[in-house]
Order: sequence, then C-alpha cells, then structure tokens
Amino acid sequence: MSAPIWVVGADMTRFTRYDDADVATLGGTAARGALSDAGVTIHEMQFVAVGNVFEALTGVGQRVLHEIGMTGVPVVNVVNACATGATAVRAAIAAIRAGEADTALAVGVEQLGKRGLLAAPEEPRPAEYTPRGRDGSVLDTEGLIGSSTMPAVFAEAGVEYLAANPEASADHFFRIAEKNHAHSTLNPLAQYRKRFSFDQIRDGDMIAWPNTALMCSPTSDGAAAVVVVNEAGLATLDPGVRARAVRVAASVLVSDPWVPDAEARWDVSTVTRNAAAAAYEQAGLGPEDLDLVELHDCFATAELLHYENLQLCKPGDAVRFLESGAPWRDGSLPVNVSGGLLSKGHPLGATGVAGVYEIVTHLRGEAGDRQIPGARVGLAHVLGLGSACAVHILQK
Repeated sequence: MSAPIWVVGADMTRFTRYDDADVATLGGTAARGALSDAGVTIHEMQFVAVGNVFEALTGVGQRVLHEIGMTGVPVVNVVNACATGATAVRAAIAAIRAGEADTALAVGVEQLGKRGLLAAPEEPRPAEYTPRGRDGSVLDTEGLIGSSTMPAVFAEAGVEYLAANPEASADHFFRIAEKNHAHSTLNPLAQYRKRFSFDQIRDGDMIAWPNTALMCSPTSDGAAAVVVVNEAGLATLDPGVRARAVRVAASVLVSDPWVPDAEARWDVSTVTRNAAAAAYEQAGLGPEDLDLVELHDCFATAELLHYENLQLCKPGDAVRFLESGAPWRDGSLPVNVSGGLLSKGHPLGATGVAGVYEIVTHLRGEAGDRQIPGARVGLAHVLGLGSACAVHILQK
C-alpha cells in the first residue's frame, strides 16, 4: 500500500451563472477557500493542478495563480472531458506519490454560461459524397447510426438497460430525478434547489427519450478546490486542521477498454466497472463499507446503470435497490445527497473536484442539513465521454 495522503482543505463556489466573473476569478475564489480551510497559503503549495475544458488553451492554471499568488511552482493544466476536475485531483495526488511534493492544490473551474447543448456543430451534408477523413469516410454518421451527443448517448444507454431488464421502466428514471431534485433543496451550493414531483419530471420537455429536461444536468459556472498532503505535509499543519483531515483511500483513473459495441456507440458502463473495481482493490475496502456515494448523474438514466457499475447492488438489482429507498438521503446507502449533477449543476472542469468536496464535507460532519450521520467512508465517481472515468474513495 502506498504512503497515505490526506485532503486537508476543501471549498467550492455555488454552481450557478456568474456574469461578473471569469474562470480565473472563480478558480481563485475556490482555491483561496480551500487554502484557508487548510490553514495555509499558496506559498506552502509545491504543486498545482487546474482542470478546465472550454478555455483549456488559455493557461487557466497560471491565470488562477495570478489571482492568488505567483510562486513559481509547477502548474499542470488538465482537460479530460467531464472527468477533468477529478483528473486534476489525481494529478496532485500523483505528484505527491512521486515524491515531487509534500503539498499540492487541485482546482476545477468552468464557465459554461448559456452554451446550451454541448455538441460539435454539424457540417452540412453535400449532395455527392467523396471519400475524406482519416478512414476515407464518405458520410458523417452522426444521427444516422447512433449519436455522439451526450443526451443521445445516455438515452441509448438507458433504453438498452430497459431492454435487458424487463422489471425496469422509464418510471424508475423519473424517480431518480425526483430523488436528486429533492436532495438539492438542502444544498445551499446547488444551482437549483427546487423539488419537482414525479409528474412534473415525466411531463417535462422531452430531450432524448426517456430523459426530459428535468432529467438532464444543466450547464453551470463554478469552481471547487482541494488541498492534499502527505505525512510530512500533514505534520506541518495546526492540530485542528489535522483533526479534520480525510484520507484518500483510493484515487483511480481509467480509460475505455475495447468492446465490440464501441464501434457504434459509447460504452458508459465498462469503464465505470473497471474504475470501481480498481478503486476498491486500492482502498482495501468494498461497496459494503460505503456510507455515501456521489456518482455521475449527468442524465437520470446514467444513475440507475451506475448503481450496478459501482457495485452498490448486485448485477440486475438496480431497480430493487432504488425501490428499497436505499439511495435516498435517509436510506441505507445515500446517493447524490448534494442533488447530483441534475440539480447541483455540471460545470465540466469543476464537477470532479466538487464530488470530492461533497464527500469530504460529510466525512468531517460539516454538511449541515444534508449531513449523513456518522459517515466514515465515501466514494466520488465521474465519467467523461471519450472515455475517462475517475473514482476516489475517501475515509475518515
């Protein structure tokens, strides 16, 4: 087992729209909050990793340090689809594990504003087709033999699950959205804090069946940050900070293995199953040890699949798990008590760090009205199409 690493500082902004702030301002706000939470300044940080997607070519990490202090330390700018923030956290952890630093700061930040559907613009299709592109393709297949747009990908995954599990119905996806919107009413940092009924969710504008508008994560602005340290770094901190430290039991990042279906569409399940299995092995813990989970519910259909992919229940038992009430805040294994991406929001570069922040806050007993009593172990999961999947297991 590798030497222990702890999260000693964590903070996030509310996820919402910020018309009067840019990514540097938002990232700097979260970074200063995490540093203050750890009782340190940027001068004690020996490595910085900053995740951002849509401004990745603009040196967001360096821009954040312009806000909080330019100290000359190594800065890594990270982009890895929706797993960008979690990848920044893992980069900070990896730098410490490699012996390059005793202390590190990881920040995730995004300003999506009103970008709407995050998809590449479609090129007009010519009347005559000539071979072009890396494979000599004669036709853009988008929308003809599947889709790479996110609503379609996760709608297809949900429909596939319904076909393979006769006990499942679209009603179960509606229930998941109902749960997460209800959870968000207790989270002051969530973009939306409104409870919606089953009927309101079911009857909302259809985006990609079975996902209606209230079953899709909103684009958001926001930032989150964590400070991580090894034993040497921990020893330099005040006793009160050390008492609130949360151990990183596992930090895992994987990409897609080849599967036959990948030729036609994204496989959102195998990569998550592989990441979860590796994380449990690294942590020396199992799903039975978890007290809460923050998983990547970019669409309501995704959450039901990930109950099984993360081993929260046995294969084929996701419906039974949901119907038992287990993933509700007062259930046996609460899932997305933050409101999840569906209500908390989904600023791509910040999402993975925000999941770690949520788990850390509960393990410290500092989650306020949404606190899971006695939480000792939590799991944060994030999935970026392409694909990249990160799982962090944290332990108090």
